[in-house]
Formats: sequence, structure tokens, C-alpha cells
Amino acid sequence: MSAPHDSPFDRVPPVTLVLFAVSSIQFGAALAATVFDEIGPGGTSFLRLGLAALIMAVIWRPDPRRHSREELRLVLVLGLMLGGMNYSFYEALDRIPLGIAVTIEFLGPLGVAVCTSRRRLDLVWAAVAGAGIVLLARPGGDGIDPVGLVLVLIAAACWAAYILAARRAGELFGGARGLAMAMGVAFLVPLVPGLHQGGTQLLEPGFLLIGLGVAVLSSVIPYTLETEALRRIPTNVFGVLMSLEPAVAALAGFLVLDQALDAVELSAIALVVAASIGVTRTRAVPMAAEG
Repeated sequence: MSAPHDSPFDRVPPVTLVLFAVSSIQFGAALAATVFDEIGPGGTSFLRLGLAALIMAVIWRPDPRRHSREELRLVLVLGLMLGGMNYSFYEALDRIPLGIAVTIEFLGPLGVAVCTSRRRLDLVWAAVAGAGIVLLARPGGDGIDPVGLVLVLIAAACWAAYILAARRAGELFGGARGLAMAMGVAFLVPLVPGLHQGGTQLLEPGFLLIGLGVAVLSSVIPYTLETEALRRIPTNVFGVLMSLEPAVAALAGFLVLDQALDAVELSAIALVVAASIGVTRTRAVPMAAEG
């Protein structure tokens, strides 16, 4: 009888793996924001997606020639949504704090969960999340940058579309080959603004190193840890833990970017986190796509 496959993470509790994945994504986003002034959100997105595509191509070695037209069309959709989500999120992050951006972006997966639910209680959770967004917008008050708000809502819509497409991709592809090919499409989305904003600075070793760090923190590490964790815990538990992302984003923004949030903003984040936990507590939630 052969021995079971050993994973280097077997001795790490799955809850710990998910929390590390969540932290990796958000601190990766915070690291990305540190170079916006030099190479712009577009340049940073281009580096992050391009290097992530290269890493995943080396690991998974996808071969588009082995897939049907239907599968390649799905890869195209996944890539465009992934690239649109990351680029618009980074442009939003250049205008609004990380914690607020992630909170609003979370409306994407939360909206998918509510719209595909048959439970009336989920409508209550949707109202709770809506109240949180209203608090962030603060009608009649200072509010948040309107351009940043529109951009992060675009990111949320792309995330929702990505989730719906990823469900179909899960039926067609094995492992992460579909995602690896999609990443090869995604980096083309910020190509033009990335080259315009970053120029030749994108080739400087310092920025390449930061881009590599963002790619590893925001793509490689989270995907690996989330995949391992999902083998060992129920998807509803996984969803609850992923719902902590806005709170972790607020912490990362404070520690790395010195973005202190006021009581109203923290209360709004708490409402969205509570709504997400409420929706996912008894439902299966798809793996998060990093922003």
C-alpha cells in the first residue's frame, strides 16, 4: 500500500493557511501601492500580472494547442476579467484607502452569493452591506473620491464576472492550467497604460523586484495556500475566513501605507464583513480572485 501524498503544509492548521493567504493578498496590495508614484497603478499592474503569468507558466506549463475553442474563449473571458479587476482596483487604490477599496470590491462576490441564493435572509445581509457602503459614501459629507469609487465598482463587477466564469472553468480545466493561461491574457489589459505610466522604469531592477514580490504575495502564495486549505476544511468555513479580507486590508493599509481610518469608516467595514460572513456561513463560496 503506497504512502499518502505528503504536503509541506500538512502540519499547518487549514485555518492558519487561509489567514496567511488573506494577509498575503492584502499586504501584496499595500506593497504595490508604494510604487504608484514612480511607475503608476498601470505600470504596477502590468508588472504584477506579467510576472505572475511568467511564474505560473513555468510551474504549470499550459499548452493552448491542447484545448478546444470553447475552452480558449473561456480563458479569454477569465483573463480579461482578471486583468480588468486588477488594473481598475490599482487605479482605485491610487485614490482611496486600501481598506475602503477592498470593502467596496467585496460587493462583487457578495452580490454573486446573494443573487444565486434562495434564502430571504440573504436579502437582509445585502441590506447590511448596502448600509456599510452608504456610510463609506457619506452622502452630504466628505465621502470618498468619486473616480476611485467608480473604478473600484468596476473591479467589483469584474470580480463577480470572474467568479461566474471560473465556475465553468473548474469543470473544463484540471489544476491551475486554466488560470495560468488566463493570466497570460490578463497582463495585456494594463499593457498600454502600464507602458505609458511606467516607461523604461519598469525595467529597473528595483521595480522588477517589487513587481515580483507583489506577484508572489498576491498570486502565487494565496493560490497555493487556499488550494491546500480547501482540501481540508468545508467551503463555508473557508468563505467565513475570506470574509475577513476588508479588515485585514484596513490593517495592511495602516501598517504599510499609514492610512488611518476613522470610526465611521471602520464601522462601515465591519458591516460589510458581517454581511459577508452571514451570507457565506451556510453557503459554498468560490475561491477569491486577488485584487
